[in-house]
Amino acid sequence: MNGYQRVEAAFQGRWPDRVPIMLHNFMLAAREAGYTMASYREKPEHIARSFIRAVETYQYDGVLVDVDTATLAGAVGVPVELPEDEPARCAGPLLQRLEQVDQLPPPDVGRDPRVQIWIEATRQLVQYFGGEIYLRGNCDQAPFSLASMIRTPAAWMMDLLEPELEPYVFALLEYCTEVGRQFLSLMAETGAPLLSSGDSPAGPEIVSPTFYRRFALPFEKRLVDHAHQLGCPYVLHICGRTDPILDDMVASGADGLELDYKTDIHTAHDKMRESTVFLGNLDPSAVLAHGGPEDVAVATRAVLETFADTPRFVLNAGCAIPPTTPPENLHAMIRTARGLR
Repeated sequence: MNGYQRVEAAFQGRWPDRVPIMLHNFMLAAREAGYTMASYREKPEHIARSFIRAVETYQYDGVLVDVDTATLAGAVGVPVELPEDEPARCAGPLLQRLEQVDQLPPPDVGRDPRVQIWIEATRQLVQYFGGEIYLRGNCDQAPFSLASMIRTPAAWMMDLLEPELEPYVFALLEYCTEVGRQFLSLMAETGAPLLSSGDSPAGPEIVSPTFYRRFALPFEKRLVDHAHQLGCPYVLHICGRTDPILDDMVASGADGLELDYKTDIHTAHDKMRESTVFLGNLDPSAVLAHGGPEDVAVATRAVLETFADTPRFVLNAGCAIPPTTPPENLHAMIRTARGLR
């Protein structure tokens, strides 16, 4: 099997010849290729070259094509800062008042230059890797997360607490769902076989499971359904300890869940092994960036042993790998998964 076939097998519930590996490593890939984040995000060729070099260096199976968490927000008009060597970040609200949602023009994110760069980079990677390396076209933020950027996270949390604002809350979530659907459609057109989005502000470290089920889950399901209509499996990512909403995340219909180290892997195993691919969940900071090779090997063996009885597993960090991660730590992770010494 090649890398594409290994990851594909996991999503089809078939046993690969060895554990598939997909790294969440866009910041590290850019730095190791000699690009600042500003240079990385300004040209699709820079993004493509970064991942091509990373695959050649580490010999892993699947590429997660990511740029930052603010591209869609910027595409709909949210002020965005573009630091020289950090990912883009939102710099303020688009809507000063939630009631202004009715004034938003219909979204057309395909016209945004930064969205076009992301899409073109993915297209170049699809053409380069063909059927050899599996590509996960990440599609930035799911509706709840994007809504929090349009209002700012603090204002959005307050909006959710005001019953009289609920019609506007749902109106904004509908708007953000359409934004997400557009990005998923554009990404599917590149030929990327797997789509994904992140919805970390909807996790239980930020809002209650009740709020997640009311304001996030229904709209995540609609992205999942749209990805399936496009003929692609879909991965949902939420940071933090997701144990209280794992049943709900599985019920979203997502084909895979990318979960970080705070989520108990035994709980995740028991809830996901029969239906949903687990992607994760090494600690990207304490273990991969700041641990030593033996620490990485121990953590890798622990998650491998937990998921040894199911093919629905892709080894990954639980979230974005820091750009300061020592190369020998990633090599240790991959050697351990490959059973090499």
